[in-house]
Amino acid sequence: MKVLLIDDHPLILSALQSVIQGLDDDVTVVGVASARAARETLARQPDFDLVLLDLMLGDADGFDVLVEFRAAYPALPVVVVSASDRTSDVIRAIDLGAMGFVPKRATNETLFEALRMVMSGGIYVPPMTMGTEQQPGERAAADRAAGGLGAVRQGASEGAFQTAPDIGTLGLTPRQTDVLALLLKGQPNKLIARELGLSVETVKDHVAAVLRALNVSTRTQAVLAVSQMAQQPGGLGALRRSR
Repeated sequence: MKVLLIDDHPLILSALQSVIQGLDDDVTVVGVASARAARETLARQPDFDLVLLDLMLGDADGFDVLVEFRAAYPALPVVVVSASDRTSDVIRAIDLGAMGFVPKRATNETLFEALRMVMSGGIYVPPMTMGTEQQPGERAAADRAAGGLGAVRQGASEGAFQTAPDIGTLGLTPRQTDVLALLLKGQPNKLIARELGLSVETVKDHVAAVLRALNVSTRTQAVLAVSQMAQQPGGLGALRRSR
């Protein structure tokens, strides 16, 4: 596995390189300290299997880089590794196409599990308390500043997905399970329809049924819901067995 690590802090860059290379003898990590260097590296070496991206870069906003890379390299998974563990940042990153979000305060074991989950086709998010990192007044101000993200956060919280049942108890049909698996990979309805040989309207119906089953109202909330369930014992087993 070949990993591109982007972090402008030399000590963290070096430490993460050592940790990730310790995963397996077959892991190669290329570290760069800027968005510009990352672009140049990807242009020269298009064979990377994974990108680990810090949100705070000296020459670019990490979210902008995330959007850029997801558009330019749609098959290349990007995992955010950030000093931030704010719920709003997690939701925004997943909404923009990140396949995972790992706080830098996480343990090595958590990082290993996150990378394994992403490389096996899943999405990793840290356990979240949906906004309790701020006092009510501060949270309201942050939500106003974040615009639509505040609504997403509130919706996710009201959707109570952290207490959602195991995937195996959701009552999804085999086709709805297939749609959910592709939805978790960030594929739009048109690509899901093409891959499954369905009409776009049929896919829309299946997506709506999946959202209802998960008790959420948006794709981002669905991704977060399933990711949280995946961290429970046997969480994704039912999804994999039913495919």
